[in-house]
Amino acid sequence: MTKPAQRFPAPALDTLPDDIRTRLLAVQEKSGFVPNVFLTLAYRPDEFRAFFAYHDALMEKDGGLTKAEREMIVVTTSAANQCQYCVIAHGAILRIRAKNPLIADQVAINYRKADITPRQKAMLDFAMKISADAQRIAEEDFAVLAPHGFSDDDIWDIAAISAFFALSNRLANFTGMRPNDEFYLMGRLPKK
Repeated sequence: MTKPAQRFPAPALDTLPDDIRTRLLAVQEKSGFVPNVFLTLAYRPDEFRAFFAYHDALMEKDGGLTKAEREMIVVTTSAANQCQYCVIAHGAILRIRAKNPLIADQVAINYRKADITPRQKAMLDFAMKISADAQRIAEEDFAVLAPHGFSDDDIWDIAAISAFFALSNRLANFTGMRPNDEFYLMGRLPKK
């Protein structure tokens, strides 16, 4: 069995630029841990800033896609790209945002059989085509989305999330990024 790459160790927190250290500490305070993606990407501070600026612009905005639907795109396309980190980490976020302990596993394995709406299925069909076969996008792909009420901005978001996480999946895989243990149980059981 081939071991994941461990060539790029996470830098020590006290060696990071102030803005990145502040962000990591804020994430740790909110979630109780620092997700490995933050630690791994902190290896290259300028790229860290650019990555998370674009991530936040896509994933934290209001619009025609819910935050749960945005995460659904990430989990579905990341599964197709065989990115363990993103499936597990964003699967946890999806379960929490959708308030559904089953949905992340369903869409990661086979979104076509998941308990999702026809609108969400059309969204994921488009996201998967962007992720795997973007050069074949044609006017008919947009026509399929129209009856589901997606605006042009929504369609851009679906495509941009798919494309951005293709980058993220490849970085996670090449660095050997592992999901934090905390992600595995998040959103699976009701809070007591």
